Amino acid sequence: MASRLRNRYLFTTRQKLLAALVALVLVGVPLGWGIKKWTTPEDRSCAPGVERPQGSDECVGVNGSGFAFGVPELAEITGLIGHENGVLKQGGYVTVAILLPFTSTDPGMRAKVLHELQGSYARQYWENNKANGRTPKIRLVLANTGNENVHWEHVVQQLKGMTGAPDRLRAVSGVATSSPEIRSSVAALTKAKIAVVGTTITADDIANGPDHNDFPGLARVSPTNKDEARALPLGKVDAGRTLIVQDTRTDDHYTNTLKAAFATALKGRTPYEPAVFTSPPDSTAEGTTSNIFNKIASRVCETQSETVLFAGRHTQLRQFINELGGRGCAARSSVTVLTGDEGSYLGSDPKLDRKALTARLTVRYAALAHPDAWRAATNPKLPKTGGSEADYDTFLEAVSHASKKPVPLGDGQAIIAYDAMATAVHAIREAAQGKPYPEPSDVGQQWPQVTGELQRVNGASGWICLDNYGNPFNKAVPIVSLTPEGTQRFESIAWPEGKAPTPNCLKPNPK
Repeated sequence: MASRLRNRYLFTTRQKLLAALVALVLVGVPLGWGIKKWTTPEDRSCAPGVERPQGSDECVGVNGSGFAFGVPELAEITGLIGHENGVLKQGGYVTVAILLPFTSTDPGMRAKVLHELQGSYARQYWENNKANGRTPKIRLVLANTGNENVHWEHVVQQLKGMTGAPDRLRAVSGVATSSPEIRSSVAALTKAKIAVVGTTITADDIANGPDHNDFPGLARVSPTNKDEARALPLGKVDAGRTLIVQDTRTDDHYTNTLKAAFATALKGRTPYEPAVFTSPPDSTAEGTTSNIFNKIASRVCETQSETVLFAGRHTQLRQFINELGGRGCAARSSVTVLTGDEGSYLGSDPKLDRKALTARLTVRYAALAHPDAWRAATNPKLPKTGGSEADYDTFLEAVSHASKKPVPLGDGQAIIAYDAMATAVHAIREAAQGKPYPEPSDVGQQWPQVTGELQRVNGASGWICLDNYGNPFNKAVPIVSLTPEGTQRFESIAWPEGKAPTPNCLKPNPK
């Protein structure tokens, strides 16, 4: 009886069909979903022009619609840039890209990126809204090369494809670190005839000169390391009581050219060989260099050095300062550390032992810009040439639009980025010659003409007068010191040529 019931109710044609359908649903749907997932490419997009490369969670690429690359502190400024871009009329603008590692994990670099963006936007806003209707208008896009610039090739390839309509990319700015990746980026962009304006690159070998033209179309608004060393008060130091401390890494263009500049300035007059250390491959990492600096601090005492010339990056500079604060000879002798513009990072570095700066220790660096340099109230010896308070006031008005809060200016990054954007726009509009927009290759050819009273760029950091190779001639160099309170105190303006430029700021013919 039970067998007949089972056959009747469980194995009828209807029940068999129903069972088959249930099995199809239970097995077929997940199987179909799995097949679709396996055969459909993964969506790795983040925003227009931006995606996550294979093996990375960073959003890398080029965007101008307001995307902040997942970095909350960039949301306000990227939103402002996106809004400014959004009101531009199609065909009435050209594009300038800001090439930076927007997703850097280093706190110092993240602050630098934010301030550079604020300065760049300030000039974009001024050019589009306060420049008497001059054309073409300027669209900004943000080109994220990723942490440590590891994705530079992908981003540069994108930029090379943006010279035509609708983007009409005509210049790339930012370009802010003297690293091998940035050097390669500049080489690739200029080879493609895209003009580049470096903000804070100071390495002498990421530049053109009389004996080489590796980067045709490159301009810089910051002095080279050689010029920074010439501006520092090295002529006043006692070479017999000076010690050079330098990084041994050979793949860092900033460090290599700075230590070469120091060696040239002292011309072998120091009695001791340099004290050396080796920074980690990622120079922003802590590593174990503090242990080495503890020994070097003792050598400063043993050599009775009064001056230390430091050729290294900011993380190692901070470690060295911290160790010098506890040196055994602090009670009986004072020490002055002189270094390049990497010192500008330390004002906001929470790991800097500010008590070290009370241990008869002075830290001075050659800054790229400073908010007190061109203010009569803070610089009683304000030069009559080389820059002006009026130009700096224009910057202050423009940068007030870049944030609801006051933009930090002590590190000089916003100021120098503003000047780089001003230089890029100047060349773009000069190259246009009455046309709606210039050809890409014409912009970089303008750099030798950016000089003289009528064609120089009157920057917030000082006059930008370029030589025939796109390098600033006799650019103002603020000498800045760190204070125990954590501020960056302006001391004086120095000049690579030893004195302020003439009104025409023309570079003389070398003898």
